[in-house]
Amino acid sequence: MTTIYDQGKALNVTLVECAENAVSLLRSEEKDGYKAVALERPKTAKRKMIKEFRITEDSELKKGDKVDVSIFEIGDKVNMSGITKAKGFQGVVKRHGFKGSPASHGHKHDLRAPGSIGAGFPEHVIKGKRMAGRMGGKRATGRNIEIVYIDKEKNVLGLKGAVPGIPGNIVEIVSL
Repeated sequence: MTTIYDQGKALNVTLVECAENAVSLLRSEEKDGYKAVALERPKTAKRKMIKEFRITEDSELKKGDKVDVSIFEIGDKVNMSGITKAKGFQGVVKRHGFKGSPASHGHKHDLRAPGSIGAGFPEHVIKGKRMAGRMGGKRATGRNIEIVYIDKEKNVLGLKGAVPGIPGNIVEIVSL
């Protein structure tokens, strides 16, 4: 992340490098039952990835066409999806924001314990009960993120605010 100054206002911006992608597959309504375009990273990329996007209207894209940051403009709104930072097995205080027990008045070793987990009846833990467990490492989507900076030579987008995921991971950018 960095800060960009726009007419005296400081904007917190996440810089995202957009590798040039190529159209590898086109799906049609007649043949496949839906319209979609599949994008593939170039062979020189560190990680190969093919991602299919459904489209609603006819597109001018052909197999082999390049897709880069030139399709975006400053002020566009996009949705960003990525895998969140995995934090491993965490307790209820960190995972769900529980307050915990008081430190005094007879509480010796249960400061960060969850407390009661159910009633006497139905004599089992109800599904969905917030308890300790694995945290993060799931797909998250940031919606309506504004593009505030574009560098077409370096293929870099500046997005207002935070982006889901950790630095170096692949994120999906979908124009609204």
